[in-house]
Amino acid sequence: MKSVRLPQPEVDIKGFRLSKLKEKEYRHFLWLLIWPIYYLRYFIVEAVNPTGAACYVMHSPLDDMIPLCELFLIPYGLWMVSMLAMHIFTMLYDVDTFKRYSKFILISFTISTTIFLVFPTCQDLRPESFQRNNLFTWILGILYKMDTNTNVCPSEHVIGALAVFAAACNCRYFRKPWRIIGMTVFTVLVCLSTVFLKQHSILDLFAALPICLIVYFICFGGKKARKAKADANAIAQTKGC
Repeated sequence: MKSVRLPQPEVDIKGFRLSKLKEKEYRHFLWLLIWPIYYLRYFIVEAVNPTGAACYVMHSPLDDMIPLCELFLIPYGLWMVSMLAMHIFTMLYDVDTFKRYSKFILISFTISTTIFLVFPTCQDLRPESFQRNNLFTWILGILYKMDTNTNVCPSEHVIGALAVFAAACNCRYFRKPWRIIGMTVFTVLVCLSTVFLKQHSILDLFAALPICLIVYFICFGGKKARKAKADANAIAQTKGC
């Protein structure tokens, strides 16, 4: 069986010390601060936003045609794992993609947070009881209790999944066809999981798409972005990456 070969790291992680955080080689590590900010923002918005009649209920006739499928908990749960894994991988092996991916998350989640505050939304799609009793429905029941049904539009699961996909398409390591196909399938499954688990209306999914498209061109598109990426690739190649 052929082993997976990682590219040459762009960062000497063994030589990292907190005292070196301001040095050019490690300065991009500061982008990791978006994660504690993201979680803090989540709890603040949950506390500030009203519930019940003050929220706009997201619903489409298509939602009633989509059955509950608890197996979608697998891609749904792997969503956060993929976001963190992409951040750590690119932080070490593709610094240019790491910065663009970080900007994508920062801008898109700022937009979604603003929408949550200006246009509070909720959904009423969750079943009162499950038709099947198994490990997945048990976990889903816990998820329903932990995660409120507010602040749903746009879906940040969809935004995050597309952010990971955009980073994968920009990263040299993922440019092999089978890797891109794998990332495409995973991204689609994550997006579908939001509606098959009754965590979101399909309207929330669609609302996330134009946000991602705009932010993609800001972070990954345009002549300046392409030139910067070409320069980064040239530098990486000189290092034997």
